[in-house]
Amino acid sequence: MTDFQTRSGIPVEETYWPENAIASRETLGESGHFPFARGVQKDMYRGRLWTMRQYAGFGSAEESNQRYQYLLSQGTMGLSIAFDLPTQLGYDPDHPRSKGEVGKVGVSISTLDDMRTLFRGIDPSKISTSMTINATASILLAFYVVVAEEQGASIRDLRGTVQNDVLKEYIARGNYIFPAPGTLRLTTDMFAWCGENAPKWNPISISGYHIREAGSTAVQELAFTFANAIAYIEAAVLRGLSVDAFAGQLSFFFNVHSDFFEEIAKFRAARKIWAKIMKERFHAQDPRSWMLRFHSQTAGSTLTAQQPQNNVVRVALQALSSVLGGTQSLHTNSLDEALALPTESSARLALRTQQVIAYETNVTQTVDPLAGSWFVESLTQELEKRTFDYLTEIDRRGGTIRCIETGYIQNEISNSAYRDQKLIDSGAIKVVGVNCYKDPGKSDPLEVMRISDEIESAAVEKIRSYRSKRVEAATQDALQSLKLGALGSLNLQTLIIHAVKAGATLGEISDSLRSVFGLYQEYAGF
Repeated sequence: MTDFQTRSGIPVEETYWPENAIASRETLGESGHFPFARGVQKDMYRGRLWTMRQYAGFGSAEESNQRYQYLLSQGTMGLSIAFDLPTQLGYDPDHPRSKGEVGKVGVSISTLDDMRTLFRGIDPSKISTSMTINATASILLAFYVVVAEEQGASIRDLRGTVQNDVLKEYIARGNYIFPAPGTLRLTTDMFAWCGENAPKWNPISISGYHIREAGSTAVQELAFTFANAIAYIEAAVLRGLSVDAFAGQLSFFFNVHSDFFEEIAKFRAARKIWAKIMKERFHAQDPRSWMLRFHSQTAGSTLTAQQPQNNVVRVALQALSSVLGGTQSLHTNSLDEALALPTESSARLALRTQQVIAYETNVTQTVDPLAGSWFVESLTQELEKRTFDYLTEIDRRGGTIRCIETGYIQNEISNSAYRDQKLIDSGAIKVVGVNCYKDPGKSDPLEVMRISDEIESAAVEKIRSYRSKRVEAATQDALQSLKLGALGSLNLQTLIIHAVKAGATLGEISDSLRSVFGLYQEYAGF
């Protein structure tokens, strides 16, 4: 860029001095204590490394199970499951809208048998499982819980997360089903159910990742993510839940972009912002409610199809900034993801990137190693200020839901994406191999994963066979009970688990809820 500023537009001085930033023990606080700028654990990675995850899932449950077994054998500490579009949108493989999409961008899971196969030979009680699923999160959690019970696991000991953040789908990603009232009902019912039955499970991962992928700045990523979080908490409190009864189980999911120091400062600012929101806005009393726990993932939008080997370097630097910023969990993208789903070898290299950072660089030996840097502290303070400015404006406009309905948040992201792309197109922001240092020669050949079209026909055959073997009367009774529960006030997570045990499929459960809640209509006023 011609003038010196971060990717979010924060001016960058030539040199920083103490007057640019105040950094003292009093203002930063101790690690493990409010406001958690230096980390949520006192000893951070000296005591325990971040959880190394590799986001994976494709084709059938059998194929994905094989990939999970391989990643676990290579040192992955937790599973992170990607689901195909029909699963995300609540359609079984034999639904007309599923045609051409079964197993393509993730694994197809529509029945209890599918989930049994997905976790064949994997003990849910011994790993942490993250499921990137939103509109149908309640159903996937139900499948997982039932399979864990069948394997003899205690539900109270299960560790993991369902993303379950549909507000960001309205804003940035588009994989929604129900309007906001139905969505918030399902979400808060899961909060209540997990609080009573699965206290180690995170019933939501409030996601800034997709907001950033849609073109937001780092400031907008923080602001709109926390605005969504505020909406979820307000809905839960309105339902009658005590903040401290569920806030300790909330988790977050952030992007790691390429502006190295801004990303480090972003994570430090995020912890301070959340601690203040929970303590000052919601008057939470339990220190666990003030603690921001988050998973991070390197930025898919920065990966390039041109000279894809360069993506290894991008991912390594993004991962390092996430670690220096104090992440609790990390996924590193594979070099081929601008072209296709990762191959086994590219997924292994992405995992090795985390392991090299963890075991060879010594950056884990001290807590918050960049604390006190006048530049980093200045960025941290500016990101915090600008985020709170946005939150104040969202409140002024009527809150998160109203800002989604009017398109305010979507417009802010679209404008930022447009400005950023113009800077790339002009060369003010350089992307190596794309708008500078192009290689007119041939790139090294790259193996690309392809999903067989036979996956879909096999999935259709399996689900029809599954339906033929169940006790149909029991299934229909359970689905009717779910409809009545959606019309009333019973906990829907409990009713969904009952429907799963009775043999209902993901599509049938989704249809039952669609018949009560209806379908979300996207804002079209741009």
